[in-house]
Amino acid sequence: MRLQNGLYVQRFAPMLRVAVPYGQLTSRQARMMAKIARDYDKGYAHISTRQNVQFNWPALEDVPDILAELATVQMHAIQTSGNCLRNVTTDQFAGVAADELVDPRPWCEIVRQWTTFHPEFAYLPRKFKIAINGSTSDRAAIEVHDIGLEPLRNEAGELGFRVLVGGGL
Repeated sequence: MRLQNGLYVQRFAPMLRVAVPYGQLTSRQARMMAKIARDYDKGYAHISTRQNVQFNWPALEDVPDILAELATVQMHAIQTSGNCLRNVTTDQFAGVAADELVDPRPWCEIVRQWTTFHPEFAYLPRKFKIAINGSTSDRAAIEVHDIGLEPLRNEAGELGFRVLVGGGL
């Protein structure tokens, strides 16, 4: 349970991973990340390959306070580590790319809402990763995820997705 709530006990200190859905922070959330880094860590944080934020030096007894502060800006550490569905990622230019066929962020949000706290995704045999691309260029690296979704339109203009399965790094 500890791992699925973002807390790893490492060699020198606990590490807390904070969920950043599809890698996007509001300015209030970014300021909270800075405050937590300053108040509970060593003044900095790391961005993970899944576009989450990691604090590598929080004191274990401070973690409940950190989680409470995260909640004030609608953030948490749920399903950020362990054998569960990880953060759904997308193109770093999602929503503003000129070559975008569709904005992938609403699709990422649908997957996030559907899978967070869903019992079928809570105790997987291994971590599971999904990426959704929105542009004609694959900046989301969908081929190296367990599931990759690429938007397509048919002759009638209806939106669908090409589904790639079986990747994973």
